[in-house]
Amino acid sequence: MDKSVATMAAAIADIADGMTIMIGGFGGSGAPIELIHALIDRFRATGSPKNLTIVNNNAGNGRIGIAAMIDAGMVAKMVCSFPRSADPRAFTEKYLAGEIGLELVPQGTLAERIRAGGAGIPAFYTPTSYGTDLAKGKPTAQFDGRMYVQERWLKADAAIIKAELADRQGNLTYRKAARNFSPLMAAAASVTIVQATRIVEPGAIDPEAVITPGIFVNRIVEISDAQQEEALMRAGVAY
Repeated sequence: MDKSVATMAAAIADIADGMTIMIGGFGGSGAPIELIHALIDRFRATGSPKNLTIVNNNAGNGRIGIAAMIDAGMVAKMVCSFPRSADPRAFTEKYLAGEIGLELVPQGTLAERIRAGGAGIPAFYTPTSYGTDLAKGKPTAQFDGRMYVQERWLKADAAIIKAELADRQGNLTYRKAARNFSPLMAAAASVTIVQATRIVEPGAIDPEAVITPGIFVNRIVEISDAQQEEALMRAGVAY
């Protein structure tokens, strides 16, 4: 099955109001900037999608990517570990104005909640956050003399991620640290949308090198000249 599509608009066509969207990236590393901006373009043209819950390591930087989504008023809630990063003004302004919600999740817990969502594990226990405000209202239990907090899986309606290579069947590789959360998100989402630096024919990727199998991928669009978040920020770009 050929999962490649010709345009970014076609790739994101079924992202709808109220969805929970996982977006890959650790800061700018692995961030699918072009697909995020394509979503913003669609919102500006049609008013949709809006009221989104976004799951990411942080809440965006500057006025591009996720921060630009927040600026545009598309995001109702962030689920992240670092709402204040290099330039968090977009999120900070909306949060102080009461216009966006926040679920703060420790980074390791965030990764494990996403992994659990993909693995079909509805809950797990971790010592992280025990005795803090982040654990309030959550079940706790003692194991081998240590207290643990119950955390629930995280799943999403869609994941938007960036890959280095993709074959037309959806098998993916990633470029070094750009891998980060993306393989976990691909497994935890009902629909996975990928921008790849290059799309190759089936068999061109060594099966031993595949990180995300094609079974987890729904659509791929080739973006050969992808932009980097940090470079856009240094240039003062506001999308």
